[in-house]
Amino acid sequence: MKFTFSLNEISEVVQKIIDSNPEKIILFNGEMGAGKTTFIKTLCQTLGVKEATSSPTFSLVNEYQITAYQYVYHFDMYRLKNQSEALDMGIDDYLYSGNWCFIEWAEKISDLIPENHSVATISVLNDGKRQIELQ
Repeated sequence: MKFTFSLNEISEVVQKIIDSNPEKIILFNGEMGAGKTTFIKTLCQTLGVKEATSSPTFSLVNEYQITAYQYVYHFDMYRLKNQSEALDMGIDDYLYSGNWCFIEWAEKISDLIPENHSVATISVLNDGKRQIELQ
């Protein structure tokens, strides 16, 4: 599935991805500045996160509550030196929790990713629009 969108259209694309994606673990690929974090922020808001969202670059994971028993976990693995650091932070507990997990720079923990996941690749087009391909 592939979508081309401007920032004004991001909410519509996010809703289509939520509605059509059976997997709750989504890996986000794209160059720095492609819009991965912006897309994930919109995903969080659409799923019902009420609090402000931000990039977890320094904390590695941000946890957001949707309901009493539902959470969204946003990971940024860019700063990891190795997969052991992810294991030390308890990544397995997050990934197998049944909650939404959005992971930037997932290639740093490729051996730890569950089999059932989706991959979203975001790219910047010449006209400034973004394209996202979900596999």
